[in-house]
Amino acid sequence: MLKLSKGEQMFNILIYGLLAILGIITLYPFWNAGVVSLNAGSDTAMGGVTFWPRAFTLDNYKLVFEDGRIAHGFLITIFRVVAGTGLSVAFTSLLAYGLSKNHIMFHKFYMFFCIATMFFSGGLIPSFVLMKELHLNNTFWVMVIPFIINVYNMIIFRTFFRELPVGLEESAKIDGCSSFGTFVRIVVPVSGPVFATLTLFTAVFHWNDWFTASIYINKAQLMPVSSILQQILNSNLATEMLASQTGGNAAAINAANQAQTVSSKSLSMATMLVASLPIMLVYPFLQKYFVKGVLVGSIKG
Repeated sequence: MLKLSKGEQMFNILIYGLLAILGIITLYPFWNAGVVSLNAGSDTAMGGVTFWPRAFTLDNYKLVFEDGRIAHGFLITIFRVVAGTGLSVAFTSLLAYGLSKNHIMFHKFYMFFCIATMFFSGGLIPSFVLMKELHLNNTFWVMVIPFIINVYNMIIFRTFFRELPVGLEESAKIDGCSSFGTFVRIVVPVSGPVFATLTLFTAVFHWNDWFTASIYINKAQLMPVSSILQQILNSNLATEMLASQTGGNAAAINAANQAQTVSSKSLSMATMLVASLPIMLVYPFLQKYFVKGVLVGSIKG
């Protein structure tokens, strides 16, 4: 063990102290949301709920799980994550594998065409008209098909594939393996880190995306849980704005909130945690792939 000088010890203490403060600042909003969700609405309305619930209750979570919209929204979200992530990773990696080969005719044009879509888009109204003409509006697939190809992920896949030893693919072709067979049997198994990383990034996007459903879907039975959460948050904001604009009636609204164990704020916090917890639990199991997968896929432009 190397003996550190006093200056190095002080530097380490300073660094660890700053990291601890940064960690607390990062985690406190989640902690406070959990505290509010476990606190009675009548007590939350009084303010001052910070580090620990003063009036512990599970009524907020009972109401969340009794709400049929949220349970059904979870099913829609799970189906979307599975279908959207699977299709996106499969098609994006196939496109990246093809563009990683310099012998493909016009591969530079295709690459330029893909990158151009990262900087220019038709806008929301043309996209809405396109989805309508394709009869995707008010369907489950409007949340999946438009996101099958992700250019940013494709670039990371492509760079990773270009770094693989050429001998792996040549040996497979000598044994009579086709290009698709080489990709499935040789390239995919040795590309675990980048596949795990981009699979998680794609799954997080599909889990958190509420905007797509709010624009293209009007049917309540197709709403994912993130869109339902957004509706609850908007309802909470509207209630607070109403209380601030009604002047004399604000006290009456406050009293109504204090008379119950569940308030719009505590309910929204409980719903937010319930919607966020499943995807947060996945991170620790795939964390080891993050740095390796992205950095290895970003060595060259």
